[in-house]
Amino acid sequence: MRKKLLILSLLAIGILNVQAKDVKVSGPDGKLQVTISDQDGKPAYSVSYNQKKFIELSPLGMKTNVGDFSQEMVMKENTTSSIDENYELKTTKKSKIHYVANELTCSFVNKDKHKIDVIFRVSNNDVAFKYKLYPCGENLCCVINEEATGFNIPEKATSFLCPQVLPMGGFARTYPSYETDYEADASLSSKSKNGQGYTFPCLFRIGEDGWALLSETGVTSAYCGSHLKDHKDGSTTYTIAFPHAGECNGNGTSAPAISMPGETPWRTITVGETLAPIAETTVSLDVVKPLYEATKKYEYGRGTWSWIMWMDRSMNYDDQKQYIDFASTLGYEFILIDALWDKNIGYEKMEELVKYAASKGVGVFLWYNSNGYWNDAPQGPRGIMGNTIARKKEMKWLQKIGIKGLKIDFFGGDKQMMMQLYEDILSDANDYGLGIVFHGCTLPRGWERMYPNFISSEAVLASENLNFSQERNDKEAFSACLHPFIRNAVASMEFGGSTLNRYYNRENSKDKRGNTRRTSDVFELATAVLFQSSVQNFALAPNNLIDAPAWAIEFMKKVPTTWDETKFIDGYPGKYVVLARRHANKWYVAAINAEKKTKVVNISLAGLNVGTKAILYNDNAKLEGNCSELNIDPKKPLKLTIPTNGGALIELDSL
Repeated sequence: MRKKLLILSLLAIGILNVQAKDVKVSGPDGKLQVTISDQDGKPAYSVSYNQKKFIELSPLGMKTNVGDFSQEMVMKENTTSSIDENYELKTTKKSKIHYVANELTCSFVNKDKHKIDVIFRVSNNDVAFKYKLYPCGENLCCVINEEATGFNIPEKATSFLCPQVLPMGGFARTYPSYETDYEADASLSSKSKNGQGYTFPCLFRIGEDGWALLSETGVTSAYCGSHLKDHKDGSTTYTIAFPHAGECNGNGTSAPAISMPGETPWRTITVGETLAPIAETTVSLDVVKPLYEATKKYEYGRGTWSWIMWMDRSMNYDDQKQYIDFASTLGYEFILIDALWDKNIGYEKMEELVKYAASKGVGVFLWYNSNGYWNDAPQGPRGIMGNTIARKKEMKWLQKIGIKGLKIDFFGGDKQMMMQLYEDILSDANDYGLGIVFHGCTLPRGWERMYPNFISSEAVLASENLNFSQERNDKEAFSACLHPFIRNAVASMEFGGSTLNRYYNRENSKDKRGNTRRTSDVFELATAVLFQSSVQNFALAPNNLIDAPAWAIEFMKKVPTTWDETKFIDGYPGKYVVLARRHANKWYVAAINAEKKTKVVNISLAGLNVGTKAILYNDNAKLEGNCSELNIDPKKPLKLTIPTNGGALIELDSL
């Protein structure tokens, strides 16, 4: 009787030993299942959803300088537990999160009798796993020389991947900075164009079965940031890669070192038969914890910045004062003053400018260079944020004059030493009540929850590239239709877009030098909702008060930047997106189209619990926008017609 009760108890939380060396753990609803084995002495796992394989048998383990934990291993024991947690977070796609999962810890022993645990957490659509290493004899620390960790993707899949770049390339030798194009729906037979694999996150369409998104979270100064290697010929297994030795100007080690007992970051897999679990996932936050308490209640909201349209020459007192007035007119909370302010405005005049902004109800974010010896970026202020003593002295002054936060740029890679710098900046900034936005940087990996003053990161081909290249404007819609399913699905994304200028120059004139925007005004409004970041510096300019449609300006005055719910409605990566976000008692449904033909979608509002009154922003065939009120039946599909490079946006009251 006791044995029968034990089996029933294990089944109740989705765990069952099916063979002596085979263990399974399922999500709470039983659809998502992970199988762990030690076949032929090699730890491995697979992932299925509704009995369909999303990850085929894939390797686990690692090789360290104190032992090999990838082969000649035996699974000795496993333990189980249930996770049921509630937490709140203002800086992501959902403010109140209920995380329910089953946890399985499998203990493996190598030939030297040294132990390693693999810890799996499985919710209804997410898998997260990490390693825990224990002291090996007298060894209390080790270097992870290589991870065996892999993801064996079914052959029928296609990929949506961003190639990792070679280090010390690009502007002023600042690569890698996660600013590379994605290739959509590529065959798994293809290899990365730089031979360096692919950056996280990585999206795969598993044929007609559904989708899988791979990433990692919980990366601190205790490890490096990772990416995926190219698969070997004849294989579809992508394994974990550590940073290139040349990153950070060749300084620091590629292989991370840990103290034992110690844990690695979590690797995550989100799966679904539709894209809804991908666009709505919070797994990168679910499995991490805050590392310190906030020293103040940080503020979020909208901002403007002159650099995107007026460029370096605008970093002077008079132009910034004009932008402060502009932000005040819009009712915005912030202005971002970008690079070169230290020379063109100066410290003394900056104090005066910050006081003026405060008198207008506008808070100031200031730009800083992160380096340093890791690249050649010359813009100032530089040589401060990478030095502990200089950084703390500077932050004390910033706190004194009332600065709200910093945008810190030009990092140098994913080595453990660079992760230490990110963490040091965040921790010190919190001591002085400063919010942090990173630019020219790595992917944030759970940082919104881990570091309470972390706001957002770029880590994407963002709006500055629209100024630099007409090609980027020509592909703007395509790229925007990727981000909600890949980059912005796993972390906040500081894009700096939603421009209403037709031309990227100060005069907004086709007769002046500057690239031409291809997208509609409604498209740009929609991205203010589609792109999630709790502080958004929109690419607006003072001339937009005169030359942009009044309805567009009025929307940009009221659009929120923090969200209580996010719901996927329809879409396909790189083609079109329809996404809904709720702030307080207002739903915003945003849609954009990158296809070469007009897109007609019938969207269901049934799951949003909305009223019958709506405001619709939409485009005609010539990309001319309009705003109108309409009556709807929330129980019936709503038809939207969206031209190429166009958008649609609906405001609805939540009941």
